[in-house]
Amino acid sequence: MSDSVSRRQFLQTTALAAGALAIGTACQQVSSPNGAPSASAAATAQPKPAPAPAAPPKRTASDIVTLGNTGLKTSRLGLGLGSNNGATQAAMGAAGFNAFIKHAFDNGITLLDTAQNYRTFSMLGAAIKGLPREKICIQCKIEQPNNVLATIDNHRKTFNTDYVDSMLVHIQYRANWVDTWKKAMDDFNAAQDKKWILTKGVSCHSLPALRASIEDNFTQLHLVRVNQLGYRIDSEQQVSWGNNGNPIDPVMTEIKKIADKNRAIVGMKIFGNGEMKSDEDREKCARFAMDCPHIHSVIIGFANIAELDKGIALINKVLVPAA
Repeated sequence: MSDSVSRRQFLQTTALAAGALAIGTACQQVSSPNGAPSASAAATAQPKPAPAPAAPPKRTASDIVTLGNTGLKTSRLGLGLGSNNGATQAAMGAAGFNAFIKHAFDNGITLLDTAQNYRTFSMLGAAIKGLPREKICIQCKIEQPNNVLATIDNHRKTFNTDYVDSMLVHIQYRANWVDTWKKAMDDFNAAQDKKWILTKGVSCHSLPALRASIEDNFTQLHLVRVNQLGYRIDSEQQVSWGNNGNPIDPVMTEIKKIADKNRAIVGMKIFGNGEMKSDEDREKCARFAMDCPHIHSVIIGFANIAELDKGIALINKVLVPAA
């Protein structure tokens, strides 16, 4: 064997050995002796941690919510303008009441609830003057089933508006109220066809009446008395007012049935018609209403701007998720 051949074979053998060494080293970096990835390789191969989930959006009293399948959009908190048949709000006087309504609007509260027999009924038109009509939601109520179409037309003229967003049958507590209001319901439907009202519904004051409203197809919006302490909420008693201390569970059962039909639900009597005095009780009942996924909005009666601001702060407080 010549020296040149031996030298060439030596170089080839050395190159092969170096290559094998390099491959072996690389394999050692990827695998441990038992075949599992080595610590360094595993650290390199690990995916980046997923970003933390986004916090749920903050809810507030002034959020604009959709009322069931009605298409109406309004604030989560609304103004009840019928405390003591509206005497509480009317006591502010015309200038004070106008300032009260505009202060509410400036703070995002756009649902205004009155009724034909409230003292605020004749005051509301002047109070909303200058406000953008499409950004407020007027809800009104009729107590008697007579000449309803003409009565609704009078509402429009009284409020100086072309339409009322939500028109309700007021204070029904008889199980057969649907039969009593059958002819009047035709007038409600005619008013809706004329676009004098956008939504129709009922305010019930007993469980039998509430059940009747759920079974019938007339109602699109339900105004329901709800607070967990049982102040002035619906019971089996077919009376217009009723006692305190009634259980809330039967009411919530009916609310769930309404939600299953995708109808609008607005809560009222959250503070038990003002009879609930302690801040602790009011917070408890406000939280209960806000925690119910089926209640779209609530109306609460306030006597003045200071009370309204306190109410807005309370609703905002109970809407903050628990830590």
